This record gives sequence, structure tokens and C-alpha cells, in this order.
Amino acid sequence: QVQLVQSGGGRVVPGGSLTLSCIASGIGFSQYSVGWYRQAPGKERELVALLTDNGIFNYPNSVKGRFTISRDNNKATVYLQMNSLKPEDPAVYYCDAVRGKPVYWGQGTQVTVSS
Repeated sequence: QVQLVQSGGGRVVPGGSLTLSCIASGIGFSQYSVGWYRQAPGKERELVALLTDNGIFNYPNSVKGRFTISRDNNKATVYLQMNSLKPEDPAVYYCDAVRGKPVYWGQGTQVTVSS
């Protein structure tokens, strides 16, 4: 059974930092591209960070320079370090793992930015 279990998230003041983690089981993690997405109320889910199995990174301009994705294949874990959080960053954040189909998703974790 494939599982992606997320942890981290919560509430932070503007300008603060949070780290999200996502532990995978049931897949050959190192062979998968991994990513983080977010979905705010009334909006579509959007990519915030991607790290392919061969080490290619991709960030949208909205988070470039503030968010960093990393992975530890030995721990089957992907991380999202979020710095300089802004009022437009709150959303439910999801991790995913992709190698063709199906795409596996984490359960989602809420990130709130408010003073």
C-alpha cells in the first residue's frame, strides 16, 4: 500500500518560516519525481516546487527564492522549506510522488499566515 504522510504546517506570522515533510512508503522513492502543491479556497491546485528523480528543480515565480524543496532518498522523505511567508501563501499544501501513473498524494496540511 502506497502512503505519503505529511507533517509540519500550521500558523506563522508574515515573514516567518515553516518546514513541511512528507514521508513515502510502498514505492521506490528514489525513482519518483516529487513535488509540493497548494490549494487555496476557491482556487485551483498549483505547483509550488518540483524535484525530479534526476535532480531537476522547478519553482514558479511566486515562490522562487523563498521556498526550497529537498529530498532524502534514504528516508523516503521530501521537504519543503518555506521562508519569508506572505499573506498570499496560505493554503492546504500537498506533496506528491510521480512516476508515470498513478500519481500519489499526501493528505494535505494547512498553512496559515497571519499576524
